[in-house]
Amino acid sequence: MNLPHYAYFTKNNYRDYEFYSEGPRGKVKKVVMFTKMQDDPLIYNLAFGDEDPETGVVSDLAITDNKDTGIVLATVANTINDFCDRYGNHYIFAKGSTLARTRLYQTNISAVLDEISIDFEILGSRDGVLYAFQKNVNYDSFLVKRK
Repeated sequence: MNLPHYAYFTKNNYRDYEFYSEGPRGKVKKVVMFTKMQDDPLIYNLAFGDEDPETGVVSDLAITDNKDTGIVLATVANTINDFCDRYGNHYIFAKGSTLARTRLYQTNISAVLDEISIDFEILGSRDGVLYAFQKNVNYDSFLVKRK
């Protein structure tokens, strides 16, 4: 993928990633974590949020509003690519912490669907049923797998 993204750092044996969002609200540390959900088929959960600079706690409910959503989500997509380089092309589960966030992710996936579809299979789930991702369809969650 050739989308603009932030540089990121990895830790925890390439299961956790960190980067900084930069914008009107300053420099905000973002964290992406991959955790195994199930074995057959192998699915990893993607957790994503802001790290509180005082406590170190990661919140997936924080609203940064740094006007860089596209770059932030492209960075998350790049961490998926990096994770797959290390662990294989398994399914990655993603869902927003709120309905509004899930819609935000869906809107951003739709905006770059042609580009990311080159490297990734994207599925959307509605009422527990998986479908090939389509624009203008509301989904509850997403599964992504590198081709």
